[in-house]
Amino acid sequence: MDLRQLDYFVHVAELGSFSKAALLLSIAQSALSTRVRKLEVELKQPLLHRNGRGVTPTDAGKRLLQHARGILMQVDRTREELAEFRSTPSGHIVIGLPPTIARLLTVPVLNDFRVHFAEASIGIMEGLSASIVEWLTTGRIDIGLVYNPAPSPAIEIVPLHEEPMYLIGAGSAGRLPGRRAVPLRQLPRYPLIVPSRPNANRMRIETQLAYFGLKPTIVLEVDGVATVLDAVREGYGYTVLPLTTVRPYNAEDSFSIQPIVKPKLMIQLALIVSAQRPTTTLTQQVLQRLPQTVLAILNRAAAAATGTKKRPAP
Repeated sequence: MDLRQLDYFVHVAELGSFSKAALLLSIAQSALSTRVRKLEVELKQPLLHRNGRGVTPTDAGKRLLQHARGILMQVDRTREELAEFRSTPSGHIVIGLPPTIARLLTVPVLNDFRVHFAEASIGIMEGLSASIVEWLTTGRIDIGLVYNPAPSPAIEIVPLHEEPMYLIGAGSAGRLPGRRAVPLRQLPRYPLIVPSRPNANRMRIETQLAYFGLKPTIVLEVDGVATVLDAVREGYGYTVLPLTTVRPYNAEDSFSIQPIVKPKLMIQLALIVSAQRPTTTLTQQVLQRLPQTVLAILNRAAAAATGTKKRPAP
C-alpha cells in the first residue's frame, strides 16, 4: 500500500466513478482501475461496489476512506510544516463556517487572507455546527466557527461572540409591529420555521424552552437561511435568528423583528481547533488574525441591524 494508491482510492470513492476520477487525476481509466484492484487484493477484501451507475464504498471501503483522508491530510501537513522554514507562510488551510453566517463572513475572510497570506491557499467548507466539529476531528478542516459547541477533549474552544436571537416575522403580519419584546415563555404561541436537528439555533431554542417545561411550535423544517426567510416572507410562520444572520438579506427592512426577553435567548459563536493535532505555522498565524476579522464584521452587522454604533473589535 502506498500514498498514491490511497489517493486514487479516495478520488474514486468520493466521485463515485472511475471515469470521473481518471479524468481528474489525468490517468487512464484502466490504469486507475488496476491500481485500486491491487489495493483490494492487498487488503484481501472488496473496497467498492461496482455497478452500471458507478461505484460506492463497501463497509470496509468506508472505513479505509476515513483513514485514508486522515493519512493524506497528515502528509500534506508534514509538507506544509517543512515549508514553514521559509520566511512567508505557505500551504493550504480549510475553514468551516455555519450557513447562518457564511454569507456574511466568507468574502471578508477571503479578502483578508489574500492580503496577508499571499503564498498560501484557503478553502471554505459550509455546514452545520455538528458537521464542522466532525470535520475538524477527522482532519478535513483546520479551523471551525460554530455555535454553542459542547465541551470535548478532541477540540479547543475559544468563545468569540455572544448575541441575542430575535423573533422574525413577515413585515405585513401586523400583530407585533416595530420591535416590541416577546417573553420567551410566549414563544410557543408562534408557528416556527426552523432547520432540522442538529442545527445549533434550533437546539438552543428547544433547550431554553425546556427549562420552562415548554416546546416550540414547529410547523415547517427548512435547512438554509435564505429559504427559511423566504418562507417567513410568504407568511408560513416565524423564525428565530440573531440579527447578524439576517443582516445580509436586508431582513430588517422587510420583516418584523422582535427581541425575545425574560430571559433573552442568547447564542454563542466560538472558534474551534483540534486538540489532538499539531497546528502549522500557517494555521497559527490565521488564528491570530481570524478572531479580529470576524468580530469586526459581526459588530458592523449588528450595529447596522440595530441602528447603534459598536466599538471596534480589540
